Amino acid sequence: MKLLMFYAPSFWFKTHEKALAEAPEADIEQTVEHAVVVFYQVEAHDVDDQTATINKTIKNIKWLSRKFQAGAVVLHSFNHLSASKAPPQAAQALMEAAAQRLAAVGLTVQQTPFGYLNEWRLHAAGPALAKVFKEF
Repeated sequence: MKLLMFYAPSFWFKTHEKALAEAPEADIEQTVEHAVVVFYQVEAHDVDDQTATINKTIKNIKWLSRKFQAGAVVLHSFNHLSASKAPPQAAQALMEAAAQRLAAVGLTVQQTPFGYLNEWRLHAAGPALAKVFKEF
């Protein structure tokens, strides 16, 4: 798993075009304020131990959220962080499970449409901890 995380005072996204033929139709434009924005890539090896991958993902996102007292999380599939890629269905299911667990601890979770290329504007805060890369 690769996580590129930002504390964002503001994050805007809009669906641009479908990248996976099987993705459901989506036409979304949204702004999320005071959020941890997570660009993630689920790698092939993550499918073998989904429980550990989900637990580490949640731990890292909650940690950064606490650092900035952010109550919102945006999950964005970004398959440019590694050459290793999990099958799309497995990646989507894994991150849906992570999103449900994050919501269960009180975070507001928004996911950009899976299988879409999106436009986005990211306002990343200035502190060093506002930009974090994790891999496991």
